[in-house]
Amino acid sequence: MARVLIVDDAAFTRRMLTDMVGGQHEICGEASNGLEAIEKYKLLKPDIVTMDITMPEMHGIDAMEEILDYDGNAKVLICSAIGHRQKVLEAMKKGARDFIVKPFQKEQILDAITRIL
Repeated sequence: MARVLIVDDAAFTRRMLTDMVGGQHEICGEASNGLEAIEKYKLLKPDIVTMDITMPEMHGIDAMEEILDYDGNAKVLICSAIGHRQKVLEAMKKGARDFIVKPFQKEQILDAITRIL
């Protein structure tokens, strides 16, 4: 059972991810923007982070880079809308372990987490 930090500015998406992943893994925390994600990562030391790209305060790719600077072994799963294809590719080049496209299914999330771990 992995410890998961869920990062998305939409409360609905955070709740949906919690419902999908919570039965298989421990949701150790949530963040609604990139700055919060960095803070919570350092505090909670999750096994994996689900990261949205477009968020207020700090975008997900910038937050992921800071998390990876802090912990080079951090595992980040990008969860983004299909319209952000270029951003998803950028995230993968900068260290994201995998990505899934919104809207996603429970099996997609759980399979991606299993692959990354």
